[in-house]
Order: sequence, then structure tokens, then C-alpha cells
Amino acid sequence: MVKRTGPTNYQLKELLVQLESKALQSKFWNRVKEDLEKPTRQRRIVNVYKIDKYAQDGETIVVPGKVLSVGELTKKVEVAALMFSEEAKRKIEGAKGKTFSLQELLHKNPEGKGVRILG
Repeated sequence: MVKRTGPTNYQLKELLVQLESKALQSKFWNRVKEDLEKPTRQRRIVNVYKIDKYAQDGETIVVPGKVLSVGELTKKVEVAALMFSEEAKRKIEGAKGKTFSLQELLHKNPEGKGVRILG
């Protein structure tokens, strides 16, 4: 039987250590941490059209995985994710939205209030 080792990406390991204390205080950060601990194949992949379909204008969206560029975005949203494709970043910023990492969101919103997980 193969022993599961968890994420091997150094930055992801560092983020999980930062989320450890927040996960005890907040159900939101606990859910994000659980999703990031999953194997790469099971992590969430969200296309821009899903963000446009489910997000409201001015909302903050969290994707504990990767954001890809399929579709168009017509709403001004802030998106925090583990990874972005270059085209997805361009489309989000082209719609007057913002893109940032999960670490930046952790410092900006430590309680995780007013944020929606998508994926």
C-alpha cells in the first residue's frame, strides 16, 4: 500500500501551515484547508464562465484550486485562487476585477467573512 505524503509544493505547504491556526477558528478556512490538502487530481478547477454565472457583482470568490479561461466575465469580482492561467487573469482584470493569491486573502480577510467558495 502506498503511503500518502500530502502536497509536495513548498508554497502550498507553507500556506497550509498558515491555515492551520485559522482553521481552528473559522469553518470557512477549515474548508479551504481541507480542499487544498487533497491530491492534485481532486483539486477544484473553475472556468471563468462559472465565476460569471454564480458570482454576484462586487463579490469575493475563493477557488481552492486553479482558475482557467474558458468563457467570458461580465461582472466585477475579486477572485482568490491557488493558481490562475494567464488568460484567466487577463479576463478577470479586463472586467475590472482583481486576482490575488489565497495568502493575500488570508491577510486581507482573516475571518473569511463575505467570501464564497466556488468549484
